[in-house]
Amino acid sequence: MRSLNILTWHTHGSYLYYLSQAPHRFYIASKPGRPSGYGGRCGHIPWGPNVIDMPVDEIKNRQFDCIVFQDDHQYFDDQFAFLTPAQRRLPRIYIEHDTPREHPTDMRHPVDADDVLLVHVTPFNALMWDNGRTPVKVIEHGVIVPENVAYRGGLERGLVVINNLALRGRRLGKDIFAEAGRQVPLDLVGMDAQAMGGLGEIRHAQLPAFMADYRLFFHPVRYTSLGLAVIEAMMIGMPVVALATTEMATVIEDGRSGYADTDIGALTEKMQTLLRHPALARQLGEQGRRRALARFGIRRFVDDWNAAFMEVTGIAAPRMRPEPDRAERRLQWC
Repeated sequence: MRSLNILTWHTHGSYLYYLSQAPHRFYIASKPGRPSGYGGRCGHIPWGPNVIDMPVDEIKNRQFDCIVFQDDHQYFDDQFAFLTPAQRRLPRIYIEHDTPREHPTDMRHPVDADDVLLVHVTPFNALMWDNGRTPVKVIEHGVIVPENVAYRGGLERGLVVINNLALRGRRLGKDIFAEAGRQVPLDLVGMDAQAMGGLGEIRHAQLPAFMADYRLFFHPVRYTSLGLAVIEAMMIGMPVVALATTEMATVIEDGRSGYADTDIGALTEKMQTLLRHPALARQLGEQGRRRALARFGIRRFVDDWNAAFMEVTGIAAPRMRPEPDRAERRLQWC
């Protein structure tokens, strides 16, 4: 058993952080100036020492065990621009983070190869894409929240966490956020949240503690993959109110671990109820926390990824060992 050397890209920072909890070395492609998609080891996320900056001009001089693509241009352009022919014959994985855009059921996935493992992050995504001949595996999200952060809920407002909502429109629920906000006090955080009258971006490491003061988490998204912030909110015991669409329909048990519905009016009424009844909010949030811990624990996520890496490389990963300090949320391996 040994740790693998894995080349990948900085496509979704939060996801990359959770992926890097696996006991491997992740080399992250970077370019001068850190343009989008080539940030490497950058930003405010508390990367571990196993996350290593990898200038694209140096990729051809490195030895890797596996290549993990996370976007189309990486698969169709970068592997031919920056990888040697021998590197392109290495085991390859493509992580599909999103639902199909052009058509919800009939869009063919752009990766069409029987020697690439296509990993979907939700069962719903795998269901909706036409995956063709490409082998498919589903690895659901896994997240970490600080042990010293727990839901308080004293602020009688709802919180929405979406990046660039003003630009992403109806698919991410721009109109629903505006409509609900006329009846329920809602704050928006995320990249460029100010364009929608929001508060701005909250750093990843500070987000759970920031969320904990709000009475509820509202997720107005119509059609996308499962948001990590939703799971993080559930993990701290925060009640979630969401549209019962995509994978969210299986995450929230309506009336037991949160509220999920396709009726905006009904969701608005539920949020108003939670604002009036903090004890109910706490009860729903606790049920949601238990559900999230059971389904989205980081150890299950790491185990699933280790199985995927072994499937494509034939190399077993080191076993996880208990954390030496439970307040330190960095996982260890041996």
